[in-house]
Amino acid sequence: MNDDFRRSAELQGRLHDLVPGGAHTYARGADQYPEGMAPVLARGKGATVWDVDGNSYVEYGMGLRSVTLGHAYEPVIDAVREQLVNGLSFSRPTELELAAAEDFLRLVPGADMVKFAKNGSDATTAAVRLARAATGRELIAVCDQPFYSVDDWFIGTTAMDAGIPQSTTRAIRRFGYNDLESLRALFDEHSGQIAAVVLEAATALAEPAPGFLEGVRQLCDTHGTVLVFDEMITGFRWSAGGAQRVYGVTPDLSCWGKAMGNGFPISALAGKRELMELGGLRTGEPRVFLLSTTHGPESVSLAAFRAVVRAYSTDDPIGTMERAGTALADGVNFAATELGIAGHVSVIGRPSCLIFTTKDHEGSPSQAFRTLFLQELLRRGVLGQSFVISAAHTAMDVQHTVDAAADAMSVYRKALEAGTVTGFLAGRPVAPALRRYAAPRRLTGGHSPQPAE
Repeated sequence: MNDDFRRSAELQGRLHDLVPGGAHTYARGADQYPEGMAPVLARGKGATVWDVDGNSYVEYGMGLRSVTLGHAYEPVIDAVREQLVNGLSFSRPTELELAAAEDFLRLVPGADMVKFAKNGSDATTAAVRLARAATGRELIAVCDQPFYSVDDWFIGTTAMDAGIPQSTTRAIRRFGYNDLESLRALFDEHSGQIAAVVLEAATALAEPAPGFLEGVRQLCDTHGTVLVFDEMITGFRWSAGGAQRVYGVTPDLSCWGKAMGNGFPISALAGKRELMELGGLRTGEPRVFLLSTTHGPESVSLAAFRAVVRAYSTDDPIGTMERAGTALADGVNFAATELGIAGHVSVIGRPSCLIFTTKDHEGSPSQAFRTLFLQELLRRGVLGQSFVISAAHTAMDVQHTVDAAADAMSVYRKALEAGTVTGFLAGRPVAPALRRYAAPRRLTGGHSPQPAE
């Protein structure tokens, strides 16, 4: 590490002038990293990335959890190269679309048909539209989990609801994860009105309680409601067949993305034939505009997806992630215990999908202390808003991270003893990606329009 971010800072400034927020995904924004230490990346290989200043990092998060096999994974790159010379977008379907659909449906229990798209929001929004068409109902019960779609029906329920009519989100109802009674209460209150129940079957921090998913399935069956699993994160990270294969509960529809293409843009909506055919040519019902995108069947990403399927069938990337993640969590947590700050910094979650917690001197979650930890990790060659790992992380990568975290926590402990990050943290703390106002990381100057006084 040369600890120099001058070129990154210059390019980030130019990005802010040309791209709202300075990045094309809010989670990738500079406000998610310590000020002046937001690397602009140039390339990646395996679990290592390099920025435009020549710094290298062991990376975590891996493309917002979309890369499980490692950056520039050769079998995927080879499949893409082979396809590129044959073209990638045509006026009619290709045989590759059929082969990719067959590959996918072999993996996913209970799914009869699949449609490919480019991002997860396309899939979840299509699932909601399809459920409403199939049931003739409008209400959607969504589990109280962080994110389902960039589209209005969901984003309108978050703090970033500017520009979205309230009428768009009036049909959304919330229930608690592992709280079957809260869902039952919604069905009781809105009998015969709920089109779909949408949830992640599991998350990094929460496993389904015994009987919970089975109970959700039974409630949906009883009330004629479509059950939708969001498999964006769990797909190819819990198993190649998703959470539904791990937990043995089959939804009516499931939505996929992220790791399907090891970074190449591809998502999918899969489900039961009687539902999916409402968007096809075999139905006598009014047709659903299910998924119809120019780039959905683009051949390069389908080739990448098929190479990912082959990798999962011949190797054990999930087992590799679970073992490496366990070693990482154990190492960092041991270091925290040795430093006497285990109550303030800890690594938690499923080994393939780890996060770290950061608490202040009073034991409360703290963005300021989180930023200090990120800052010290960056200085020691570790980049990531989490410890979400990939199958490309080696034992050396994990040990480097454990050592970097131990050194970072030494600084962290000094700040805890001082009762403040002042004098330790350079710049303002990070802020939640989905927030109503740009403050506390609002930029001033440049070309940004200023609001009227």
